Amino acid sequence: MQNFSPQSATLPALPDFEVSDNAGRTLWLAAAVAAICGGLYGYDTGIISGALLLITQDFHLGSLYQELVASAILAGAVAGAIGTGWLSERFGRRASVMIVTAVFVTGALACAAAPDVGMLIVARVYLGLGVGGSTQVVPMYISELAPAARRGRLVTLFNVAIGVGIFLANIIGFAARDAWGWRPMIAVAALPAAFVFVSMFFLPKSPRWTAENEGLDSAVAQLTRVRTSRKEIRKEIRKIHEAAENVDDANRGWRGLRQPWVRPALVAALGVAFFTQCGGLEMMIYYAPTFLSDAGFGHSSALLASLGVSVVYLVMTMLGSAIVDRVGRRRLMLIMGPGSVVSLLGLGLMFAIHPDKGSVGSWMIIVFLLMFMMFNSGGIQVVGWLLGAEMFPLSMRGTATSLHAATLWGSDLLVTSTALTLVNLISLGGTMWFYAGVNLASVIFIFFMVPETRGASLEDIETALHEGRFRPTRGHTAIVEA
Repeated sequence: MQNFSPQSATLPALPDFEVSDNAGRTLWLAAAVAAICGGLYGYDTGIISGALLLITQDFHLGSLYQELVASAILAGAVAGAIGTGWLSERFGRRASVMIVTAVFVTGALACAAAPDVGMLIVARVYLGLGVGGSTQVVPMYISELAPAARRGRLVTLFNVAIGVGIFLANIIGFAARDAWGWRPMIAVAALPAAFVFVSMFFLPKSPRWTAENEGLDSAVAQLTRVRTSRKEIRKEIRKIHEAAENVDDANRGWRGLRQPWVRPALVAALGVAFFTQCGGLEMMIYYAPTFLSDAGFGHSSALLASLGVSVVYLVMTMLGSAIVDRVGRRRLMLIMGPGSVVSLLGLGLMFAIHPDKGSVGSWMIIVFLLMFMMFNSGGIQVVGWLLGAEMFPLSMRGTATSLHAATLWGSDLLVTSTALTLVNLISLGGTMWFYAGVNLASVIFIFFMVPETRGASLEDIETALHEGRFRPTRGHTAIVEA
């Protein structure tokens, strides 16, 4: 690892370099290919929504084993998120993406070949290692490649890809479940994973990881592949050098995360991560057909409604990705959050009164469900993964993003493994009201604890932490004022 002297105040002499004519396209291509891992995550978690009905029939599962099959991938995701942090620091972001996609390939095939429910659960835990690993390393990889002005849009390609994956999972779950069966439905995810694995050989490394581990000359070489002007490269490499040269061992890894000056970022990013998953969206994705079947809808109608859920998720994450750099992260969450609360209150009311099948009330269930998906997926779901990739200092970013992803998956595991139990305990309507309260708490938390990071470089955010001006205050909610 290259050591930067704390006394050095000047940028070392850099070699002559030329900007690639294809730099803009390479940046988008790298972000898009890496983001396919989000599609794999969306597909591998979303396909269980349609496949679970078939798996239940095949293996004669009760509600406990249904929860275990659905949530097993999340247990693996927690471990994968934590473990990939070390990989991304030791071997780099690009190499870690390749390792993650190899797990996606072998995990999907193992799930498809499982002879019984026990082996299926084990295989889904293994597949979860790739799912969790991808959510740790891919947003960070894209974030470290992207310029500040486009970081939000490029990182949230990961969210858009999640939506594509969930949508495709629901298309296959609705249209091909009888013709294919559940095993091919799961196995097909190995194909795009293999494509990403091969493609990553030809894409750039993270210039920030390269600066710390291979030197500034190598970092410049990576930046020339994804930046369109020499001035832009010199400005960015100077910021990277200034951020890296003053780092001591106390600010690295897990030790660094215990430093008081980092705590505001830790609270903000992990808090949003918790609310991203505990707001109820993942529960809807996994169990919407089950909930709607219990409410009197037939299996085909329930799966069709679940397909509608995935369409809304995809459309809203695309819209959110397109505007997040203009509207801002904080503002987008505060605008959309109250809509999630109202939608869940209405959904809980409809479930509580048990409307007759085909009545106006039964259709209102669908309306409120889609409204919740619209507000939640267009707000906090767009921003949740992004904040973890941009809020933490470079010297501890790999470790911090591991903790961030593990929080996301741990929260998801908590929700998914208790959803049916909670419904049995307090009813379906009561469960929706419970999650309405969680969403209200998220709006309050964001208002007081989460600053606006729009337009700020990764180094600007790190400087704000050092200077103690990270938390939002009245009249000063942004790291960099527009």
